[in-house]
Amino acid sequence: MTRLIPSAALAAALATMAGGAWAQEEEVTLTYLTDGSPDGVAVAEALTEAYTAQHPNVTFDLEQRPGGSDGDNLVKTRLATGEMSDIFAYNAGSLFQALNPTETLEPLDDLPNMAGVLDGFKGVVTGTDGKVYGVPLRAAMGGGIFYNVPMYEELGLKVPQTWEEFEANNEAIKAAGHVPVAQTYGDTWTSQLFVLADYFNVQAEVPDFAEKYTANQAKYADTPAAMRGFEHLQEGFEKGWWNEDFGAATYDDGLRMVAEGEAAHYPMLTFAIGAIQQNYPESLENVGFFAQPGPAGAPNGLTVWYLDAMYVPKGGEHTDIAKDFVNFAASPEACQIMIDTVGATGPLLVEGCDLPADVPRAVSDMLPYFQDGRTAPALEFLSPIKGPALEQITVEVGSGIRPAAEAAALYDQDVQKQAQQLGIEGW
Repeated sequence: MTRLIPSAALAAALATMAGGAWAQEEEVTLTYLTDGSPDGVAVAEALTEAYTAQHPNVTFDLEQRPGGSDGDNLVKTRLATGEMSDIFAYNAGSLFQALNPTETLEPLDDLPNMAGVLDGFKGVVTGTDGKVYGVPLRAAMGGGIFYNVPMYEELGLKVPQTWEEFEANNEAIKAAGHVPVAQTYGDTWTSQLFVLADYFNVQAEVPDFAEKYTANQAKYADTPAAMRGFEHLQEGFEKGWWNEDFGAATYDDGLRMVAEGEAAHYPMLTFAIGAIQQNYPESLENVGFFAQPGPAGAPNGLTVWYLDAMYVPKGGEHTDIAKDFVNFAASPEACQIMIDTVGATGPLLVEGCDLPADVPRAVSDMLPYFQDGRTAPALEFLSPIKGPALEQITVEVGSGIRPAAEAAALYDQDVQKQAQQLGIEGW
């Protein structure tokens, strides 16, 4: 296919980002694969519409993928078969590394706007060759627990700092006739939060866990601090904290429940603030957020995700134009479009894009953890190993099918397979 812009002209166009038409007016349609969440789709639509307004000859064909392991498998299969869309949105961290980025993705270091992307994010989309392969598609996220503020006020509850205080709150909520904790195993990926969001507490107790875990010197099953997240799931089921339909309820059901007061808590990543703003705007200020509490006497802090990035696969028909769109997505202008579309869901990752003064309450609740330095990256950003079966295992524990100790041991087996596939030394 004839290139739309010679490479020198393309470099100039990228550098100026003047928003004018392409040098040649050939009509081009880029395919864009995004996740199927309401906020993910809304952001994709807003960014592509803004880019087409600047480049009328470029239009987009959006496709949604499922979440969880089904979505992971779809992305890997399309990359392996050369059938990936021109642009796609996917996770950073360990799942990004599992894509074999040095072989399947276009490096993006030369994009002009990459200079404004924060270094903390670049580290989670950097391949083994030291090149950067993605640009941020969302704000930094916290993993923890959304809570219904009016219910807390009605029952006179305080935000818990320890797991024991969280247990006491749940029992008071249950005694008052409310659902203590929403669980939504109809979307299996949502079952992982009690395990994954507990990593700040794991690291506080075992500072070298990530290093030893990666080197095959520490396991979930033989590290009490790491097994604790599985034990929390078992406890919640056994104590009747869940909603009755937890097996069939979906992610959107969980957001609705906590926003509208059907449940007191929903363990989730804070990117969901955008979906609440999209789907339940009248209840947005009813939702607060706190980090997953740890044991008594431990520091109280937040596990942080650098969640999604935008990538360009190798071998596409329209690589130059796709990279120009990704460069646009890394600009302060595009960052502002994201805020206008789904709201401010956390600290932003592009220089020149600042949080507005009137952020949602849940965002305000999250910021002190960052300001006080009480954060730790999720394990998947400290280690390339994350077993693909975790969400099925956590569904089993949270459904009373498998006890926590057995689940932790099973996950260790799943992790071993992943580490061997990645060729990590020591496995």
